[in-house]
Amino acid sequence: MFDAGELRLVLLLLIEQQPRHGYDLIRAIEERTGGAYAPSPGVIYPTLTLLEDQEHIAPAVSDSAKRLFAITDAGLAHLAEHRGEAEMAMARLDVLGAERSRIDAGPVSRAMQNLKAVLQQRLAEVADKQLLFDVAELIDEAARKIERLP
Repeated sequence: MFDAGELRLVLLLLIEQQPRHGYDLIRAIEERTGGAYAPSPGVIYPTLTLLEDQEHIAPAVSDSAKRLFAITDAGLAHLAEHRGEAEMAMARLDVLGAERSRIDAGPVSRAMQNLKAVLQQRLAEVADKQLLFDVAELIDEAARKIERLP
């Protein structure tokens, strides 16, 4: 999803908006992509540790048991130098989210799974060749109708 260093920049952009903890960063990225991509904790937490080691972020005061991070002056300076790259990476996440919302194939996937289950059930119990031809014709008819949809 990200080129070298881009995840660090995206995290800095998100933390610049408001102090955040690791899980909040994962959710923010997932929401931006419409659920198409969510970085794993195994990627986020080491990256946060690296940003902290580079003094680009620092722990912030929090009432939560979760470790909250805020951007530092060094982090702001680094982000200022690389803001174009950071915004391009964020724009890619936004494009992915827009595509995901435009192409929500959930209902189609559900219908395909339903068809598969019904076919497996019906074809397992029948040895009637005519039924097989009838089922094949129904599926072919549905395919022709789908091809003609505007």
